[in-house]
Amino acid sequence: MDTHRRGLLLGLALAPLAARANIAAPPEVVAELPGAQLLGNGRLSFLGLHIYDARLWIDEGFSADRFDRHALALELQYARTLYGRLIAERSLEEMKRAGGISETQAGRWLAEMKRAFPDVVKGDRITGVQRPDEGVRFFHNGTLRSELRDADFTRRFFGIWLSPQTSEPKLRQSLLGTALPRP
Repeated sequence: MDTHRRGLLLGLALAPLAARANIAAPPEVVAELPGAQLLGNGRLSFLGLHIYDARLWIDEGFSADRFDRHALALELQYARTLYGRLIAERSLEEMKRAGGISETQAGRWLAEMKRAFPDVVKGDRITGVQRPDEGVRFFHNGTLRSELRDADFTRRFFGIWLSPQTSEPKLRQSLLGTALPRP
């Protein structure tokens, strides 16, 4: 293989890493998790419709199989207009997939998420910041919207994307790729 072709192939192989390195953390991530690094990113589509792009920001020492024990931020940048109450309802449906949520708990969590998630338009960002033993803080376009100190909620909420039981395993792989344990 000639040098030009080798260089081209190497450039193509390294392009995703270079692109990831050029993505700056949003201000709320910088403020909440100084030194956080982008681990992965991916896109959620439903029936061919682009819903959002997701980015996972982590602190040093992150372990995918123990995601609930690490500070992290999940940033969702929406590609379309969605109602906040529908985002909250869908989030609760996904959290219920892990089982064991009482109707009382589900009602409380749904009310919290309806407060946290505003209606969004194309380009809007909702960022959830997980602080182990503290809970979660939700930001809309960099502005704090809500804080919930509930470890079970926090684990289940971020489990929507990071748990092995996620309904979107390809998105999980894109977010966690290099941190997933090797078989």
